[in-house]
Amino acid sequence: MGGFTLASDAPLGGRNTLRVDARAKLLAEVHDPMKIPEILAYPAVKAGKVLVLGEGSNMLIKGDVDATVLAMANAGVETFERDDRVLIRVAAGERWDDFVRWSLGNGYAGLENLILIPGTVGAAPIQNIGAYGVEVAEFIDTVEAYDTHAGEFVVLDKAACAFSYRDSSFKQQAGRWIVVAVTFALPRERPLSLDYAGIREEVEKMGVARPTPYHVAEAVVRLRSRKLPDPAVIGNAGSFFKNPVIGQAQAEALALAHPGLPVWPHAGNTAKISAGWLIEGAGFKGERDGDAGMSHRHALVLVNHGKATGPQLWAFAQKVIAGVQAKYGITLEPEPLIV
Repeated sequence: MGGFTLASDAPLGGRNTLRVDARAKLLAEVHDPMKIPEILAYPAVKAGKVLVLGEGSNMLIKGDVDATVLAMANAGVETFERDDRVLIRVAAGERWDDFVRWSLGNGYAGLENLILIPGTVGAAPIQNIGAYGVEVAEFIDTVEAYDTHAGEFVVLDKAACAFSYRDSSFKQQAGRWIVVAVTFALPRERPLSLDYAGIREEVEKMGVARPTPYHVAEAVVRLRSRKLPDPAVIGNAGSFFKNPVIGQAQAEALALAHPGLPVWPHAGNTAKISAGWLIEGAGFKGERDGDAGMSHRHALVLVNHGKATGPQLWAFAQKVIAGVQAKYGITLEPEPLIV
């Protein structure tokens, strides 16, 4: 089978960063996206569900997957110069952090705040990944995907992607789109994003008077390395809960009742508040139940200390949600996909 491999009863423990032991009914590893229609036409695949998987860095698998897991493993980067910016077409199977470092090494700006985020390029638009005041949607030109409803490959512009905070049309219409490549529009120069979560202070500690995108990236690497546990060391999927977006009046009332609560302006008459602060305030930072728990380094990160199962991790997440709701009246929403 050129362009892909197909295996039954395949282990997924090494394919998700929370290190949950689970198995997939079928696993298709795709090296040539043009083979996707052929894979989907197999009777065993056609008869069931399909789950698209990158590095498994943004999901919690609760048990064995009674579906065909489609793992995108295509590779390649192409550049097209356009005046003061460049269009860069990147295969969905490329590692996100590798691409960010490639862009910086080639003199392009914009993605420096998004360095060190685990996962693949194909997953980036689905979640509209963001960090340190920057969202990837700002730099996406088009997304190429296979539309399982129409049975054809399509190219979606930014408007069709319907990007919002940790959301997109790909997430809203889960199962419809299989992302095969993303084209980014990156400038050679742009104003640096320094005013979020200690970046400016970190750059100053580095003794840099005139920072470049490279210096911002280094500052983010230092901040993330201090605050967030490494998935290579302890199982985790990064930030497990979204920062809640609530009405401005409610946010002001909460901040008044709980001094120190971080509140950030958001679209319209809303505000974003810190989920990590709420979780720590509710007493869950560093707490564990067996091998499931919240990181002692960052209250927002659900961790697997060893052999926690998917149901055990999900039960602990539910415990955190209930505790925050009881203390602050805010219902947290998971950021990763719950499978």
